[in-house]
Amino acid sequence: MRKLLLQFTRFGLVGGVGLVVDFGVFNLLRATVFDPARIHEGPVLAKIVSTILAIIVNWVGNRFWTFREHRGRQLVREGIEFGVVSVGGLLIGLFCLFVSHYVLGFTSLLADNISSNVIGLALGTAFRFSLYRLWVFSPRRGEPKPALFPKADRADGSVAVEAPTPPLSRNPARRSRPSAAGRAAVVPQSD
Repeated sequence: MRKLLLQFTRFGLVGGVGLVVDFGVFNLLRATVFDPARIHEGPVLAKIVSTILAIIVNWVGNRFWTFREHRGRQLVREGIEFGVVSVGGLLIGLFCLFVSHYVLGFTSLLADNISSNVIGLALGTAFRFSLYRLWVFSPRRGEPKPALFPKADRADGSVAVEAPTPPLSRNPARRSRPSAAGRAAVVPQSD
């Protein structure tokens, strides 16, 4: 539980930096280049640009700090998965903004910020944290372990290869005990 709390705290801090980027870029673009008086879809376009920039910031922070113990070596696959989840979070925020601005008619800058940067962000954050933790940076998705241990050179020039040890049972009714050969043998536990 403590590890989950630490991970969620780090996720929140990285997300806070991403929020500053998202919030700042959104408001800057909505007030200038994507002003709804000039471009009807301005708020939505501003949100797309600001969220993409925040996604990049968040990916770097989450990969190298929040989930650093679980990041894989397959950078492209992980980046694509992170992008897919992030786009899902973006769509949640865009949906909230769209409903507020175009369906309900709340067109002020404050209403756009509340719908996209408060409601949309809260829903998108829950969605992203869950999928980053369970899919993108899952501890079970690490690199596969090699079938054999690294080769060891002998003094006579030959190569010795160790056989892999069998996996230990997760069954609590079984325990390991040294065998005659000195290796742990898994045996049923007697009651």
